[in-house]
Amino acid sequence: LQFLKCLLFIYFRSSCSWRVRIALALKGISYDLVPVNLLKDGGQQFSAEFKAVNPMQQVPALKIDGITLSQSLAIIHYLEDTRPNPRLLPQDLKKRAQVRMIADHIVSGIQPLQNLSILKQMGEKKMEWAQNCIASGFQGTAHCCDLLLIAALAVQLVVSQKLFCFCRFKVDMGPYPTITRINKALLELEAFKVSHPSRQPDTPAELRA
Repeated sequence: LQFLKCLLFIYFRSSCSWRVRIALALKGISYDLVPVNLLKDGGQQFSAEFKAVNPMQQVPALKIDGITLSQSLAIIHYLEDTRPNPRLLPQDLKKRAQVRMIADHIVSGIQPLQNLSILKQMGEKKMEWAQNCIASGFQGTAHCCDLLLIAALAVQLVVSQKLFCFCRFKVDMGPYPTITRINKALLELEAFKVSHPSRQPDTPAELRA
């Protein structure tokens, strides 16, 4: 079965976009990038051109196999279903459910509370708000990771890129030594290096690695 090259719409610092880039890299799937600047011109995601790609006006969006998908975990699950090797999820159904649980802890319970649209509404309190939301949610996630280090999807595709946000919002990582150790190891993998926000075509010069 032959697959056409994918088209990925991203913003370099979007953790959701990074998550998908990691999955594509781990699976060895080639793609072309279309940068969507979430800050320039009032937010390029609100343009009519991008709204035609994703009516939710959010990144990432992936054109693949004749369809367009949004929402990072939905994209990753599609990649896993259609291109199963190498596997990102355990084959054991109980472990797979636990992996998805950890991923949902972050993408549903932490991330939406510190997204750009929310932070804009918080004004001068945005840093404090983000720190509280992230730290509160990560306490439960850290406990899960202590119990379930085999959580491939959560560890590989969610934990590492969310730690990027921890650094960005200056969250104290002292209480989370297991997650810190996992993140350090993952960032040594080539798939994480090439996918890193500091190495994207739309990364500003002052933020490049």
